[in-house]
Amino acid sequence: MDNNKNAMNDNPIKSVDHTANAGNEHISTSTSLDDEQRIKVLSPGMLVFKRFIRNRLAIVGFFIILFMFLFSFVGGLISPYGETQVFTYVGTMAKEYASVTHNNQFRYTVVEGKEYGDAAHAKFILAKNQGASVFNHNDTDYGIVQEAEDFYRITQITPIANITYFRGIFAVNPIEGNEISGTLEEAVKAAIDSGAEQFELEGDIYTIKRQNRDYVLGKSETIALESMYIIDPADKDLKIDFDFKYAAEKAIRTTDSGSFSVHGDNFAIDEYNEISVIYKVNSGERIPYAIVSEFAIQPSSPEIFLSLDFKATIQRAITNNQASFVFEDEKGSTEYTITKLNNVYTIKTETPTHLINMYESPSKRHWLGTDAHGMDVLTRLMYGGRVSLLIGFIVVFLETLIGVILGGIAGYFGKWVDMLIMRIVDVFNCIPFLPLVMIVGSVMDSMDIEPQMRIYYLMLVLGVMSWTGIARMVRGQILSLREQEFMIAAEATGLRTSKRIFKHLVPNVVPQLIVLATLGLGNIILYESTLSYFGLGVKFPLASWGNIISDVSTAYEMTNYWFLWIPAGLLILLTVLGFNFVGDGLRDAFDPKMKR
Repeated sequence: MDNNKNAMNDNPIKSVDHTANAGNEHISTSTSLDDEQRIKVLSPGMLVFKRFIRNRLAIVGFFIILFMFLFSFVGGLISPYGETQVFTYVGTMAKEYASVTHNNQFRYTVVEGKEYGDAAHAKFILAKNQGASVFNHNDTDYGIVQEAEDFYRITQITPIANITYFRGIFAVNPIEGNEISGTLEEAVKAAIDSGAEQFELEGDIYTIKRQNRDYVLGKSETIALESMYIIDPADKDLKIDFDFKYAAEKAIRTTDSGSFSVHGDNFAIDEYNEISVIYKVNSGERIPYAIVSEFAIQPSSPEIFLSLDFKATIQRAITNNQASFVFEDEKGSTEYTITKLNNVYTIKTETPTHLINMYESPSKRHWLGTDAHGMDVLTRLMYGGRVSLLIGFIVVFLETLIGVILGGIAGYFGKWVDMLIMRIVDVFNCIPFLPLVMIVGSVMDSMDIEPQMRIYYLMLVLGVMSWTGIARMVRGQILSLREQEFMIAAEATGLRTSKRIFKHLVPNVVPQLIVLATLGLGNIILYESTLSYFGLGVKFPLASWGNIISDVSTAYEMTNYWFLWIPAGLLILLTVLGFNFVGDGLRDAFDPKMKR
């Protein structure tokens, strides 16, 4: 007895006045989680929370996900840069200033008011190559008069008489409205006897065309020139007409006088190798007027006008096979370089311009540098995280919604309804998921879908194709729950079928749904990143972690610009690990068999 009294006195737990606490439940003061009384006051949610926070990996995953959300959604708000903001700087760049083509094709100049087009020009080339002096186009005869080498005058032939010349009988029958002189008749007879197809008389050119045994006499009228020479005017408002070009080329090719006159003006010619500079002579003063050569010179921009001196300098440099030249004008001396590809010369010069700040290394201004488009990589990662995370959550919500509805209906009704829905699940499981999504991405490419709309279509396809696993899980759980006593009681109270499924059965499956959804988030983000990497997901200029990595397409970029792809890859890795850690932690926390 004395020992028992001492034991009671040594007990640190004091007695409780049951009268004062009448009606109240006894609460243990023990801090041990194994204490039966403490477990009784913990709600199921608190039990899950206690088990979850004891899992260190789950806590690590939770903080990883929290960081990703803050990085993506808050970081984009506080970033001083925009998602598509391009950074530039002023520098010098060798830009194309002009192009020069060494012309080896005939070009035509038409008399004002006459018709001569590309189709007739093609017929001329064919006739010239065949050595013919006459060709026909659209039932109209044309004559070819060679003025010099690679210089032809094109005439349009108008029939003026029908000629009979057979067995010594010679007769000329003028076509109505035309008169044939005796001199012309003799010239016609002489031309036929000599076999000539055309002849010149008193400054006019006549052609003879045979038709069966008779002949047709035609009179030619000049309508165009065919030449390889190109005439560039000194002034952009100066128009080079047919008369000037004909007189200038004829003077250059057929005379040694070095001068000619046209429209009452006098012109002088200075020749330098294959280049001829024409000056207008006015009261003894020589004014640069045009340059003639086989070089076609075009400025790179309509705002640029190339002076005659500049064109002459270019052509001299090309003729002398120079790789560069210096031209001095009112702005000072400028050096130009010449590059050749086939028969095209490109003239370039160093020009101040705004250059895109591409592949800048990490610095205080850009913590992770800039990409190939001159955009801040860190800011793109922030906005890319928004897209990747939103796609993950919306797709998981969509697949969960479809899976719960179809799985709940299949599990509750069973029989033919269950069989029908499960066969639909089998069909979806037989469809190759990744190839199908890649095909959908290719179709969107061919339809040129807007980048923003592609995101919605991508989420829809991923959600519709991913619900089968959740549907199977919900069906299996409801099959085991629908025969329990609480469901019999719910049925006895007369609750509608929809309430029995979605108010009493589905809530009992929520813990498993949370685990599946959490684990599935990581997979969806991986799918989105894979599709964007292959160019079938989120499109530029919108950012996602996948298409940020896809910009690194060469081994050179991968080895020299690590800051473009390693951060995005780490974010994907950490996010997927975080969701997997949290999913594993929730699975263990919801497991009722877990040791306490």
